[in-house]
Amino acid sequence: MIQWTWGRAAGGRRWLCALAMVVATPLSVAGQARDSIPGVQLGLLYENSYTPAIAVKPFTGRFGGSELAPQVEAIIGRDLHNSDRFVVMDSVPGSLLGEGIDYGLWDRLGAVWLVSGQVEGAGESYVLLLELHNVVYGQVEERGRFPMPDPTHEDFRMAVHHASDQIVRWATGEPGMAATRIAFTLLDAEGNKDLYAIDSDGENLRRLTNNHALTLSPAWHPSGTRLAYSSDKGGENWKLYELDLVSGRERSFEPGRDGGYLTPAYHPDGRTLVFSISGGTRSGIFSWDTERDCCLANISGGRYDDLSPSYSPDGRSIAFNTNRFGSPIPQIMVMDSDGGGAELLSPYEYGRGGYYSAPDWSPVGDLVAFHGAIRRGTYHILVADMKDRGHRLRQLTWEGNNEDPSWAPDGRHLVFVGERRWGRGLLVVDVATGQLRSLVTGRDVGLPAWSPPLASLH
Repeated sequence: MIQWTWGRAAGGRRWLCALAMVVATPLSVAGQARDSIPGVQLGLLYENSYTPAIAVKPFTGRFGGSELAPQVEAIIGRDLHNSDRFVVMDSVPGSLLGEGIDYGLWDRLGAVWLVSGQVEGAGESYVLLLELHNVVYGQVEERGRFPMPDPTHEDFRMAVHHASDQIVRWATGEPGMAATRIAFTLLDAEGNKDLYAIDSDGENLRRLTNNHALTLSPAWHPSGTRLAYSSDKGGENWKLYELDLVSGRERSFEPGRDGGYLTPAYHPDGRTLVFSISGGTRSGIFSWDTERDCCLANISGGRYDDLSPSYSPDGRSIAFNTNRFGSPIPQIMVMDSDGGGAELLSPYEYGRGGYYSAPDWSPVGDLVAFHGAIRRGTYHILVADMKDRGHRLRQLTWEGNNEDPSWAPDGRHLVFVGERRWGRGLLVVDVATGQLRSLVTGRDVGLPAWSPPLASLH
């Protein structure tokens, strides 16, 4: 979260029901009344769903792939667990590890799905052969071949994540989120903030910038190959930059208007960048054509500050936060992407205050996540359903301090900055079940941004 003294920056499911043992997931918190924000409904986003059991048969290998097979199997098993769409069966009886598939035995153990795989050497690289078995109907549901580089290559794990996402799509008809990264800021001992990225499973941490300055608000290009961000490097006012993650080259955007350039976000077309200008001749939200490197256009603003724009999936609307109700009580609003009248989304009541900030629009649906509280200080992650213009609001966190949510491309998971007894870090929540997992712990992180699905960057 960027804290403000306003005007200036400080910092188609196919779940099987036939005769299979499935594990019901409780999706409400019955008997508990922890409504910490008045008017906010208690509960999660999905109801009456089930979590089917999936087993991963130990992978085999040939032509030099035998030693690699256990590593690939472990990554896929972890990805399926992190998807929160299955109960992953951890222990498998030895009688089921031989050749062939005994569907009757797997069915009696409660498996709905079974994954089998084989890693084959292919010159200097490898191929993963995967099969998804429908245990209930006793047949192979899907099969595929997935190329993988040598395990020493930096994109090896991402190649395996792509295979995991395909398993999720085969079984559920919906996208996975394993083949993604999360960009975020990290504060160093000298007070500088730079950008880092980490894979969705918490592995492969890498540093992206080294600006010896404050670098904030990373935003992914829809292609997943570029990041826009704001920085005060060089002792200048806040400016916008774009980093090409393939070449490593950086460029700056120079719209030519005075003020600080902050909180960029890409339009789904990948061409238009929207951002906030604070101070100067006119504050507000502006757009810039990044391909033509021209054409600054004002979308909103005036005597107040509008910040943190986030596009709807179709690019027709923008959620943002504003201080037009008063500097101490920023609120979330929604407007057409070309400007005009804006509607209130956060639960503002005159005279009661409320601090709501950092909206992020789900890439696949009608949900907007943000953080907020009645009083400034301790925040929780909230999700508004745009189908009823935010009148249905859900609270996803209940302890500690929680800020700056960002959606995964599956539209089901959120990453956010959380503070707990163990310190500060990045947490991931599954909005369907409320399951939480830690991604980064004990580090002064901030402003996470979840990437779209990634292809190999090399």
